[in-house]
Amino acid sequence: MVTVAPLEVEGFVVTATFLGDTAAFALGDGTVRFLNGPESITPVYQDGLLCAARTLDGKALVTGGMDGKVYRVTADGNAEFVTERARKWIDLIACGPQDAIAFASGRTAWVRQKNGEEKEFLHQRAVGGLTFAPKGMRLVTARYNGVTLWWVNAGGDPQELHWDGAHSGVICSDDGKYIVSTMQENALHGWRLKDNQDMRMTGYPSKVKSVSWSAKGKYLATSGAQAAILWPFTGKTGPMGQQPLQLGARGDSMVSQVCCHPKEEMLAIGYQDGMIMAVRFEDNAEVLLRRPGEGAVSTMCWDKSGTRLAFGTEKGGAGIISLT
Repeated sequence: MVTVAPLEVEGFVVTATFLGDTAAFALGDGTVRFLNGPESITPVYQDGLLCAARTLDGKALVTGGMDGKVYRVTADGNAEFVTERARKWIDLIACGPQDAIAFASGRTAWVRQKNGEEKEFLHQRAVGGLTFAPKGMRLVTARYNGVTLWWVNAGGDPQELHWDGAHSGVICSDDGKYIVSTMQENALHGWRLKDNQDMRMTGYPSKVKSVSWSAKGKYLATSGAQAAILWPFTGKTGPMGQQPLQLGARGDSMVSQVCCHPKEEMLAIGYQDGMIMAVRFEDNAEVLLRRPGEGAVSTMCWDKSGTRLAFGTEKGGAGIISLT
């Protein structure tokens, strides 16, 4: 049985996630809203919230805004000021090990560690995406013509992974074997880190804006088509020479968001018309979770147990879908 607990908000939902059992929604209007029984609202920014990411321990949401400030927001409604870059927009956030926070504006990325020490990483062009590698304190940045891996606490030159074009986002596999970037063109590019082997994933009718690794790391699910495209990473050469799965195909709406289930080989798919479906990898079995409405799905996140899905749309649709 599927039930939906809606949340009334206005405007763009930047991030929907869970902090423990509490659903948290970071909104473009500068507030963070919490839903676990009665709704509560925490004002954070006056000028607008641009990005948000959950800490690795799942206890807080780190946010960036148009005023250049970074906050750490917890489920009890406390918004703790972390750091500031005056007269800059903080539009990229990533959370790493040991409570490290990465954030970026323009051509510069910074990493702030738990002890308050901050390090700066300069790029020749604007930073397109941020993440942390799964092993060690290593920052990964997407940029024009490739991806850069920086050791935060060590000297020496960074590792450069080159591929021509603008790279707008980046994700690492949980085992640390692969890095995959989204591109301004309708494609993904990947590297096998052992030997820097290139992996080219093309054929999309639009830009890929959402990616998600499956629970066991066998597939990388992606948006950018009228179905969710899942590239297999089971062979020695990743997806090269293998056909991707295509799940949740529709003729009248593109996929805008994908979110793999935390335990099962199952995927939540959000569409540009606001519909959300759950689809099983094995047999493409589909369950409707939400009917169309209130703009494109902009964010989704499962809770730890995989029984609840928090979601948000570009036009103020938000809530929690429960599977029982």
